[in-house]
Amino acid sequence: MQKQVIEIGGEAVGVVVPDEDRLKFMAVKYSVWDLDSQRFSSADEVRLAIRRLLNDPSASTRAMPPANIAAA
Repeated sequence: MQKQVIEIGGEAVGVVVPDEDRLKFMAVKYSVWDLDSQRFSSADEVRLAIRRLLNDPSASTRAMPPANIAAA
């Protein structure tokens, strides 16, 4: 296994890196921050988790940076 960039809608949102026998997700966008450091079986499993997170209406405020929450 090698590191792999994870894109959603053509935008890079994180990378997965090998971690023992699994893949560790490292978020690079606040919208997926809740998944940072979680381990998955495959890159497809990561993408599914991201889609679920992004479709969760309460996830957007949890994943926003503090400065944006105050401005909202």
